[in-house]
Amino acid sequence: MTDRQVIIGVAKSDAHAVANHLIAMRLRLDGYTVINLGVCTPLEEFAEALAQYPDAEAIVIGSLNGHAYEDLSELPQLRASGRIHCPVILGGNLSVGSHKEADERTRLLALGVDHILDDADQIPLLLDLLQASRTGTTTTAA
Repeated sequence: MTDRQVIIGVAKSDAHAVANHLIAMRLRLDGYTVINLGVCTPLEEFAEALAQYPDAEAIVIGSLNGHAYEDLSELPQLRASGRIHCPVILGGNLSVGSHKEADERTRLLALGVDHILDDADQIPLLLDLLQASRTGTTTTAA
């Protein structure tokens, strides 16, 4: 297997670490080199990590406190400057409160998030699908 890299972390206003560590462990078991930026990570740090690891397949950001939109507000500028050029995958609790607005996902996608996942177990499959689309190969789910 080739060295597959992924950058992960938790959004800048969020200190929830458990899911981040579990996702990192899972990806490592699946053979990924995981660059784990930890909790309370500004987008600028994701961009810096991507500059250091330009072959990273994706940036995976967790947000459990419900402030994902605010935490990712700099994404359009970082995309426009070319500093974030790989897929951005977001998961977790995307908004504050028990009642979730249907347009929250739309707002995040418009901001520049490429994929929003409801379950961390979807990450490896999505990464495989993204790799297959880049290389023109096919992948089958187990």
